[in-house]
Amino acid sequence: MLQEHERNYKYVFVCGLHRSGTSLLGRNVGRLEECTGFKNTPFYIGTSIPIDEGEHLQDIYPLDHECGGPGRFGFDPRTHRTENSALLTPENVARLRASWHRYWDKSKIICVEKTPGNILMTRFLQAAFPNSYFIVIRRHPIAVSMSTQRMWSVKTTSLHHLFEHWLHCHELFEQDKNHLRHVYELTYEDYIGDAVKYHEEIAAFIGTRVPESGMEDVKRANNKKYLDRWCTLLKQSGAQSYYRYIARKYEPRVAKYGYSLTTGLNMAEKELCARDKTSAAVGLLYCLKADIAAFLRRFHTLAPKLLIQAILPDFILGKIRRARRSAALRKGEAEMPAQ
Repeated sequence: MLQEHERNYKYVFVCGLHRSGTSLLGRNVGRLEECTGFKNTPFYIGTSIPIDEGEHLQDIYPLDHECGGPGRFGFDPRTHRTENSALLTPENVARLRASWHRYWDKSKIICVEKTPGNILMTRFLQAAFPNSYFIVIRRHPIAVSMSTQRMWSVKTTSLHHLFEHWLHCHELFEQDKNHLRHVYELTYEDYIGDAVKYHEEIAAFIGTRVPESGMEDVKRANNKKYLDRWCTLLKQSGAQSYYRYIARKYEPRVAKYGYSLTTGLNMAEKELCARDKTSAAVGLLYCLKADIAAFLRRFHTLAPKLLIQAILPDFILGKIRRARRSAALRKGEAEMPAQ
C-alpha cells in the first residue's frame, strides 16, 4: 500500500482573513469531485462543533489566537512564514502532513484545508506540501473589520487598527504570491453574486469538476448592514471626525484592491472628503483615544493571562501551549461519537 507521501495528492489551501467567507468557500471546495475536507475531527473544546481548521489539528506552529487573534494576528512576525522558516524541518513537515492526513478521506486525491492565517503562510505551505494550490478570498475591509469587532462582547481593537491589519495582511500576500506556482484569487462580493461561475473556475483551477448536486447554497448575504453602519458613523457619530479621518487616511491604499471607504455611501462626497487641519488634528487625537480605550478593554479581559505570560519564560510557555493543544485534541477525540 502506498504511503501518504508517495501518492499523487494535490493540496488546496483556502486563505483569507477572518470574516472573509473562508468557511463557506472551504466547505464548497471540499465538495468538488475528488476533493476532501477534514472528516471525523475532534470537537472544539466545550462545544459539539467539529474542528474545521487545520491550525487546530497540529502542534508545529502557533495558533492565530496565540498571536493576537482575528484582526491582530498579522502584526505578529511569527505568523508570516515562508520557505525560509526555521520551523520547516523534515521532521516538522512529516508531523504536519501526518496530522492532517489523519483527517482527510484517503480515497480522495485532492486534500482541502482552510485556515484564515494561511494568507500569511502560503510560501511555507508550498514548501511543505508539493503540488499545492492556493485559493485566496478577499472581502471589503469595512465588512471584515466591523464583523471582526462584533465577534466579542467588548471592542478590544480599534477600527483603524483593524483597517491597518487588513491592509498589512493583504500587502504581505501581494509580495508572497509572486513566489507561488498555483494561486487563484476572488472576492467575497463576486462569489456570493455568482457562486456557480466561481465553483466552475475553481474546479478547473485544481483539475476537477463540480458535482451535479451537493454544493452548499451561497446565500446572498452581503455587506449592506456594515456599509450602512459605516455611513451612520461618518454622518451622525459624536466621533465622526475620527471616522472621517481614518476614511481619508486609508482610502488610497484600500482603493488599490478595488474597494472604497468614501464612495457609494449615499452622502455628499464633498461633505465627507472636506479636508481641514482641525479635522485632521482631531482625527489623530481620536485615533489615540480609540487605541487607549481598546487597550484598556483588552487588558481588563486578558489581565490574568498577560500576568502569567510576563512571569514565565518563553520556552515554558511554548511547552504549556503544546501540551494544552495535545490534551485538547485527545479530549476532543475521546468525546467523538463512535463511527
